[in-house]
Amino acid sequence: MKAAELFDMNGEVALVTGASSGLGARFARVLAANGAKVVALARRADRLAALVGEIEAAGGTALAVEADVADRAAMQRAFDAAEAAFGTVGVLINNAGLARPGRALDLPEADWRATMDVNLDAVWRTAQIAAQRMVAAGRPGAIVNTASIAAFVVERGLSAYAVSKAAVAQLTRALALELGPKGVRVNAIAPGYIVTEINEAFLTGEAGQRMAKKIPLGRIGETGDLDGVLLLLASRAGRWINGAIYTVDGGHNLVGA
Repeated sequence: MKAAELFDMNGEVALVTGASSGLGARFARVLAANGAKVVALARRADRLAALVGEIEAAGGTALAVEADVADRAAMQRAFDAAEAAFGTVGVLINNAGLARPGRALDLPEADWRATMDVNLDAVWRTAQIAAQRMVAAGRPGAIVNTASIAAFVVERGLSAYAVSKAAVAQLTRALALELGPKGVRVNAIAPGYIVTEINEAFLTGEAGQRMAKKIPLGRIGETGDLDGVLLLLASRAGRWINGAIYTVDGGHNLVGA
């Protein structure tokens, strides 16, 4: 089979959380460019509308759904809207997340709780909703969670984020074990430092340049560096990949934080 056929997403309905910017927006564009009907979900309606317009202008198909991943009722309504527009969601990209820096000694409990609510609890919640609907529809599916190299390499001031992402990695394995027999594959991508609008000033500045020198491949990541692994895990190309955590960081994890 040719590579284009292996990674073809035609006929798939993919829901991407955290799609209003950064990696989520990139994931939505890539899935749509490869044939999927994309449901772009986030809280910023204006950003979603712009993204959907961009996808449609490029010949793709997309739907914007404003919702908070921390709200189960809102997420149920989001999946209802996706099904009404395109049919059962067969590919879920659990990408929404946040980072609230702070040393463990001083971190407010509210920041810890907010980090877990979005980075961990919402991943479990959204995966459960998606999988329940896939199984009820009798169709196979794929869930791709966004973890981080912070799950394996800890830096000072990021304890809440690191713990939440380590939990996402283990949740991915647990879900893969239970959902695999039902035809739902669950995997995760653990990116290294990727330049997005939220961190561009830091990663392109002096601190980012110092960090890049430690990475074996010699540079900070770009959003496009995740395109291949995203399509691998979301498409038929990855049909026998289940419970895997793909680290994509230029080798950063090999040298520590």
